[in-house]
Amino acid sequence: MESVTWGNPLSFSIFNSHSRHLTQYKFMAFSTLQTFPVPSFSFTFSSSSSSSSSHLKPSSSFPKPTTLLHNSRPLRSFPRAMHVSSIQDAIGGAISLVQSSPATWHSALFSNAMIFLLGSPILVTGLSLSGIVAAFLLGTLTWRAFGPPGFFLVAVYFVIGTAATKVKMAQKVAQGVAEKRRGRRGPGSVIGSSAAGCICAFLTIFGVGGETFSRLWRLGFVASFCTKLSDTVSSEIGKAYGKTTYLVTTFKVVPRGTEGAVSVEGTLAGIVASVVLAFISFLVGEVGSHEAIICVLAAQIANLGESVIGAALQEKEGFKWLNNDAVNVINILMGSIIAVFMQQALQIWCS
Repeated sequence: MESVTWGNPLSFSIFNSHSRHLTQYKFMAFSTLQTFPVPSFSFTFSSSSSSSSSHLKPSSSFPKPTTLLHNSRPLRSFPRAMHVSSIQDAIGGAISLVQSSPATWHSALFSNAMIFLLGSPILVTGLSLSGIVAAFLLGTLTWRAFGPPGFFLVAVYFVIGTAATKVKMAQKVAQGVAEKRRGRRGPGSVIGSSAAGCICAFLTIFGVGGETFSRLWRLGFVASFCTKLSDTVSSEIGKAYGKTTYLVTTFKVVPRGTEGAVSVEGTLAGIVASVVLAFISFLVGEVGSHEAIICVLAAQIANLGESVIGAALQEKEGFKWLNNDAVNVINILMGSIIAVFMQQALQIWCS
């Protein structure tokens, strides 16, 4: 007799009555997502060589349901792939936004926000909270007008200026010549230091004068920060290391920190600072080689004029409004205007 048995899991065995040899084939169906136990049934088909009749009879045993795959977990490869793809798309979009050329307001806001977030530990050392807000507006405007090179220029100005302000801070505080809040600049100082640069940025954004004047606005922007950095470094280094300070109008020896006073050490440091910033501007393509030289010369002329104004008018009767922030505005405006006029005069002379 030959007997064939079906059971669950889907399996069958063939018994040969002559050889009593067992060959078992098992076919197992399962899901990697979840296993559902299926009730087990068994039926035996019996046939006899002496009879052509066959009949179906149930088996006496019912195997217990079994779980075919233990500790099975849902597949996550497809959702993970989608998640990774979304992150890659977001990063690619952010990079494209930062690299927008020409810069847009969206790229300026996004780039400035990311840089301010990453650079916040440095910003808080040189700016008050309200000063950071003012600097953020300045940075956004700068990126929109002059792109990453212009923003980088302002960042270099901030780092060098802050470092110079912190030099021998304890000594400056003891002598009463340190900046307010131990050198942490407020919004008045930020706006005063960047007024000319902001004007040049707006003129560039609105295309005033077209392509003919766009190069001049960029030159005025660079010259304004060269002027301000030279002024800041010369003042701070002079207060820290100046052996003798002279009043620029009379050459009378005066104490350190006197308005309108200059020192050899401070003056040399200011010239070096303006040269460094002008050279960086040339490297990033903001100005040409001769324009970089113009920025340095204009910065020194403007700083000399600022010292004269400080010595002759600042804190004098009728000029109480002429505080440091107002003098800063006048100083950097002079630097920008002088640079633009020098460039125009050079073009006329060369032509």
